[in-house]
Amino acid sequence: MIASRRLVAVGKFFGILAVLGLLLHMGTLLFSTRYNTNGQSIFSMWSSSLSDNQRYGGQADGQGEYSPGVQKPVKAALVALVRNEELYGLRKAMRELEDRWNHKYNYPYIFLNDKPFSEKFKQGVQDMTKARIEFGTLEPESWGYPAWIDQNKAREERETATYIKGRSESYRFMCRFQSGFIHRHPLLSDLEFYWRIEPDVHYYCDIDYDPFVYMKQNGLKYGWNIAPTEYEPTVRTLWNATETFMQKHPELIPSDNTLRWVRDGNGKYTKCHFWSNFEIVDLSFYRSKEYQLFFEHLDQAGGFFYERWGDAPVHSLAVAMFLSKKQVHYFDDIGYYHPAMSHCPAGSKERGKCVCDPQEGWAHGFQCAKLWRSI
Repeated sequence: MIASRRLVAVGKFFGILAVLGLLLHMGTLLFSTRYNTNGQSIFSMWSSSLSDNQRYGGQADGQGEYSPGVQKPVKAALVALVRNEELYGLRKAMRELEDRWNHKYNYPYIFLNDKPFSEKFKQGVQDMTKARIEFGTLEPESWGYPAWIDQNKAREERETATYIKGRSESYRFMCRFQSGFIHRHPLLSDLEFYWRIEPDVHYYCDIDYDPFVYMKQNGLKYGWNIAPTEYEPTVRTLWNATETFMQKHPELIPSDNTLRWVRDGNGKYTKCHFWSNFEIVDLSFYRSKEYQLFFEHLDQAGGFFYERWGDAPVHSLAVAMFLSKKQVHYFDDIGYYHPAMSHCPAGSKERGKCVCDPQEGWAHGFQCAKLWRSI
């Protein structure tokens, strides 16, 4: 009798251990990164990551991680025009970009400056990544005043300007450089694509695919994330200059253009533009004959200095004139913040791999973004 009771007790003990072991095993499956037979973690299956959705280019490259020193499937780099004093802001942006994406892909960085980079800066950014980094200074003709600019007239504009960055000379140099020279820099000469990055920005979401490969495989030329309206005092004559260019070169404007995004039914400029502090671009677009002619036309007009034409509206007008909608991609799955504006993918509060609230990242609702989606 006593022996049978002991056997029952022992049986219950081992039964409890078996149940606990089963629960522990199930918990491990649910919360670890182990993969099932479909190659997808169970946690990922439950979370319905935005980047797993084919609409967002999920699984587009079909490849695993890229080692730092090997040739990537696309000749591409992350590129920034940055100064020594912006080291801390750039390190913060790099840390997020590495954690969210580039620690798996190891695309190189190219940093450009109008002055030589300090050793402190070089070491500070290299500490952020395993990827290769190249440092370059700007060529003289790309930074400063071209010979035909009336510098007294330019000074008068700066001294009387009341709009943001209106009194800054270097900001105008930057806009002209980003509009017409960044793609010509020798360090970018071998690149097919570039991803423009900036100091003091945030990347809210994990990116589980290679945007460069996605763009190349889909024949995309320009990728954007935020589309606001430009402030009119900074572009007072930009549309007039653009219309003059189109009248001079109608043969360069394809019939499937997207000019209806920047020109309303009355022929007026909507001032819609892609915020170019985030852009992923097939550099053959900027190197094309039509883009180069457009930039040279604007450069001769002098609006980079006599007003404050930004590279964002310049790039955007070129996109509208020369590209079809199927060549332009809205990276709405990439959560992104630049001071004053942010984009948070829809549904990020409930699912996906983002740390933002769509109610606070409201750029998706901008009128220009809505208009682009409607054309």
